[in-house]
Amino acid sequence: MSGKATLLDFTGKTADPALAICQKHGNRSDALLEILHDLQHEQGHVPEASLPVIAKALNLSRAEVYGVATFYHDFHFKPKAAHVIKICRAEACQSMGARELQAMAEKFLKVKLGETTADRQITLEATYCLGLCASSPAIMVDERPVARVDAKTFKAIVAGLK
Repeated sequence: MSGKATLLDFTGKTADPALAICQKHGNRSDALLEILHDLQHEQGHVPEASLPVIAKALNLSRAEVYGVATFYHDFHFKPKAAHVIKICRAEACQSMGARELQAMAEKFLKVKLGETTADRQITLEATYCLGLCASSPAIMVDERPVARVDAKTFKAIVAGLK
């Protein structure tokens, strides 16, 4: 066997999700961003093991694919929790209490930015400018912006997620 065999499922289609997505995009290197987005949407993250598969399918180096996947903050290599809370760290929000909000959130959830709670319910992240500068500090809860967040509001939001 040549070692270049492609895993096929019982229907004869490619069993590797990354390879199937690359094929859906015609194995075009100019579709790398779309491929990474589709893979993350389908898998919940971009598995690091898929990077060499994508590189080979698109005739790119592993470094090129890794570089793109790590350059954009929206791609992640590990599955996230059921809910994602992003705290705005832009200057306007920081001047209106985002640092204190972050410290309170980390203590309340018992995680640091970039981490997931032990019950896998909430991932806490930083983001930079939600465009709610006039009503800061702001957060994003599962892609929904929330303005004028204080400790009481934050705790109520978390309670509503559980």
